[in-house]
Amino acid sequence: MNVFKHVLKTYFGFCTALLLAATSPWVMAQTPQRTPTPNDTLKSPKALDNKRVIIQIYAPKASDVVVSGDFTSGGKPLSLAKNDQGVWSVTVGPLQPDYYTYTLTVDGVRTMDPKNPVIKQGINSLENVMLVPGVETAFEDNRAVPHGEVREVWYQSNTLSMLRRMHIYTPPGYEKGNTKYPIFYLLHGAGDDDSGWNTVGRAGFILDNLIAAGKTKPMIVVMPNGSMPMPATSGMPDMNMMNRMRDLFASELLKDVMPYAEKNYRTLANAQNRAIAGLSMGGFQTLDVTLTRPELFDYVGVFSSGFFGSSIDEAETKYAKALNDPSFNKGKKLFWIGIGKDDFVMDANKKTLALLDKHQIKYQYKETAGGHTWINWRQYLNEYVPMLFK
Repeated sequence: MNVFKHVLKTYFGFCTALLLAATSPWVMAQTPQRTPTPNDTLKSPKALDNKRVIIQIYAPKASDVVVSGDFTSGGKPLSLAKNDQGVWSVTVGPLQPDYYTYTLTVDGVRTMDPKNPVIKQGINSLENVMLVPGVETAFEDNRAVPHGEVREVWYQSNTLSMLRRMHIYTPPGYEKGNTKYPIFYLLHGAGDDDSGWNTVGRAGFILDNLIAAGKTKPMIVVMPNGSMPMPATSGMPDMNMMNRMRDLFASELLKDVMPYAEKNYRTLANAQNRAIAGLSMGGFQTLDVTLTRPELFDYVGVFSSGFFGSSIDEAETKYAKALNDPSFNKGKKLFWIGIGKDDFVMDANKKTLALLDKHQIKYQYKETAGGHTWINWRQYLNEYVPMLFK
């Protein structure tokens, strides 16, 4: 014991001596000090009172910096200007209060804003997220209301022979009770993964706020990964590849995702308490699953989507049974379709509506301002959810 005490005393004495030596005026005077830079106090993005935002980055050796985002006109990048301290900046707006995504490109290299830790993850890229605050964002903000939980759930996909991840929202109070809830399958678009609706999509906060306001029933929301693994040598996906990915997703949703969610969570697993909706690629997937297995979902939502390319030509044959079923409309309490008037998939949307009209499929249609953006999709979710499970 005395030996142990001696060792400890020696050790702490050594550490103390080192600390005193390191902080002595002579040692500190000999240690090179880091020169402060503008980056030390730089803030980006910086919201201004006039609904404008300054985006900036410290890159003194760069020769060209641009920013791309869903706030730029026609997707054209904006150039940043460099000051004499090496800070590049640009002021964007005025913008409608909402959440926006953006990325910086420095001398041809795409990069993140190092001062902004808020990101949206995709299957091949990352984007920063920024907020332009205002009363218009109240429906999607993190407010002082009871909050549900969003979990990252890993499961075995027998369809793909691999582990896969999905995000699942459970409403406030789920853990403390034994109530069974309706279930809503919410699908993302191309390029994103299962985190999309939970990050920039703000789905959890939108549900929390709607439930707290008494505008919708509490529900479980399943957000699966609709992006299927692509073959290593596939190159740019053509329509045949898209159709194969569509069929693969449908198989995984029906055979893996739904059975897992409805076994492991307290759900009311029947068509009257089951909804599905998706944006863009997810809307395409929603149409496919709904018209292939119409008995599964009484509530359907299609955001900024339709049958793309040649898929419209095969749709009448592939979905003939559902399209020609006179009882199809009776099995749908809601078939809601929304799109922005400037959306680049408007042509596919119109052809899809014409197909539904031809077969007298009833739906609700809403055309809004804007294009193919999360600004619209969050609004659509906020409008769609209160119509569910009536």
